[in-house]
Amino acid sequence: MEQKVEKKRQQEKAIVARMILMYCRAKHGTKKKELCKQCQALTKYTALRLDKCPFMANKKSCAKCSIHCYQPAMREQIQKVMRYAGPRMLLYHPLQVLSHIRH
Repeated sequence: MEQKVEKKRQQEKAIVARMILMYCRAKHGTKKKELCKQCQALTKYTALRLDKCPFMANKKSCAKCSIHCYQPAMREQIQKVMRYAGPRMLLYHPLQVLSHIRH
């Protein structure tokens, strides 16, 4: 069971990191696999939050969580990223999205 939870945690981190990368390239003009300092900090912060998530085993999405563990400024930033990158993920990374939805 613990191995399954850890796999889910790593998948969540990968999806969020990919979304932040997509957002950063479009909004901040960074090159292929580069991130600006602000997006680097956001990626690190989201990974830390996912590492500490007590609900990972049964979690559907952070937006539907009973507690909000993101600081208000970071929460606002990740919401911007999600609004931009979420719909585009279906176009550019459909298998990853389907895998994420399935779990």
